[in-house]
Amino acid sequence: MSDTIHSAHAQAKRPAISFEFFPPKTEEMEQNLWSVINRLAPLSPDFVSVTYGAGGSTRERTHSTIKRILDETRLIPAAHLTCVDATCADVDEVVDRYHDLGVRHIVALRGDPSGGIGTAYRAHPRGYQTSADLVAAIKRRYPDMEVTVSAYPEKHPESPSLAADIDMLKAKVDAGADRAITQFFFDNDLYLRYLDRVRQAGIDIPIVPGILPVQNFKLAKNFAERAGATVPDWLAEKFEGLDDDAETRKLVAATVAAGQVQKLAKQGIGNFHFYTMNRADLVFAISHLLGIRPNGSQKAA
Repeated sequence: MSDTIHSAHAQAKRPAISFEFFPPKTEEMEQNLWSVINRLAPLSPDFVSVTYGAGGSTRERTHSTIKRILDETRLIPAAHLTCVDATCADVDEVVDRYHDLGVRHIVALRGDPSGGIGTAYRAHPRGYQTSADLVAAIKRRYPDMEVTVSAYPEKHPESPSLAADIDMLKAKVDAGADRAITQFFFDNDLYLRYLDRVRQAGIDIPIVPGILPVQNFKLAKNFAERAGATVPDWLAEKFEGLDDDAETRKLVAATVAAGQVQKLAKQGIGNFHFYTMNRADLVFAISHLLGIRPNGSQKAA
C-alpha cells in the first residue's frame, strides 16, 4: 500500500460526498427524483451530477433537471456531457448553454457507442475524437469550468491494457481535468492498487471512488458485466436466496456498501461519489455511518 494512503489516513478529516442522478423519463419518475434530492440535499454534498444519455438522447431532460436544481436548491450541479454522435459545434453549444445557465462543473465523457455497449465506438467525423479532446475544448472555451472525468480501476472494457487505460487518464489530466471518478467496484484492493499505479504514473488529481449501493443484485451484476466490473463470489453469496425478499436485500446491501466505504475511509480515502440510481435510502444510511449529518453537522465516523 502506498505511503500516500497512509499519510492521508494520518490526516483523515470529514469525508466529502457527491451523488449521481439520472434524468427522469416520466412525471412519476420526476416526482421520485425530487423526493430523493430533497432527502439527500441536507447532507450538503460537494456536488451532484446528472447523467447524459448515449447520443445526447437525454440532453433536454438533463438540461431541465440541472436548471431545476439550480433554481430550487443550493446544490452545485455537475452536468454530464459526451462526444457521441455530435459535432464539435453541437457539443460546444451544449457547453455554452450550461455556462449561460450558471453551471461551472461538467463531467466530460466519451460516452458509450451509439449501438450499445459491446459494439464498436466510432467518433463523429466532425466531432471530438476522445474524451481528452473534449476536456481540452471545454477548458479552452471556459477556463473557469471545473471538469471531472472517468477512471477505471479494472480498465475500460475497450482498453487493451490497464497501462494503456492509465495513459488515457493521463491525457485527460494533461488536457485540464480537475478530478476523476471511478467506475464502481466491489473489491477495495482493486481501487487501492489502481490508485498506487495512477500516482506512480505522475497523476495527482483526486481519484474519487465511485460507490454503487446494490439495490437489486441481478441488475447490478448485469450492469457490472457490461461495464467490465468484477462481481466477487462473496458478494453473490450474500444475496443468494434473496430474490423475493426485498427487505432483507436492503439490509444486506446497506451492510455491504457501508462496510466498503468505512474500510476505504480507514485507509485515508476522504471522498466518495455515490451512484444513487435515483434512490435515497441506502445512500443516506451510508453517509450517516460515515459520520455525515444533515445540514453540515458532523460526527466522528
